[in-house]
Amino acid sequence: MFIEENKESKAIKQFSRFAHQYDTYNMIQAKVANRLVGKLTETYYPCILDIGCGSGEIYKNIQTSKIDFDKFIALDSSSKMLDLHPVHQNIEKISANFNTITTFNQLEILSEETLILSSSALQWSENLDFVFEQLSQKASKAYFAIFTANTFKTLHKVANTHSPIYTENQLKKAIEKYYHATYELRAYKLEFLTIRDMFQYIKKSGVSGGERQLGYRETKQLMNNYPLTYLEFEVLFVEATPFTTIVGK
Repeated sequence: MFIEENKESKAIKQFSRFAHQYDTYNMIQAKVANRLVGKLTETYYPCILDIGCGSGEIYKNIQTSKIDFDKFIALDSSSKMLDLHPVHQNIEKISANFNTITTFNQLEILSEETLILSSSALQWSENLDFVFEQLSQKASKAYFAIFTANTFKTLHKVANTHSPIYTENQLKKAIEKYYHATYELRAYKLEFLTIRDMFQYIKKSGVSGGERQLGYRETKQLMNNYPLTYLEFEVLFVEATPFTTIVGK
């Protein structure tokens, strides 16, 4: 089944533009998805909802880990990314922006037995309070992996720019309004042979979310002055249980 409801942001357009090359550039996202699924404690869930599913890293790791389910809902804001997601009779694909109330209203059929997973997506929340409040009403358990503002820390410092995503403290503050949560903060590094390769990665992997803060001259200057041979990433892993009972249970 394929449902579409889409409101295009810069991040959505970026992911859609390079969807056909995404699996070549999503090395860190793949590692993050693997670690997130590794935190699951059960071998069966009636329904799994993957928010920001992309090309299916969560689903692939669920399969590899031999975790069973009756239904898997793959939700992504980019229909082109959803085209890359594996297809199965138990998979429902929804193309929708998780920043809208329309999307969450579509998901009213979910129950307390639903497991919510989200890997490398929620950093693009337009309103953290709204997103976590809505998610907390849809399932009794959730696992999130969210990139923090310390991703590309040195790059932003050298370029004198601000990260377009949230800090660890901002994420925790929003999460803890709606969830009991435990955390793991994990750093990653991705090495590159050349600075040019590094900037190609930034452009095509989706980690910049379509944010362009520098012009050609500033970008050239940054490429000349960047002191590292790698990019830095920081990910907040979250195991969350909502404060409130699921409506309707």
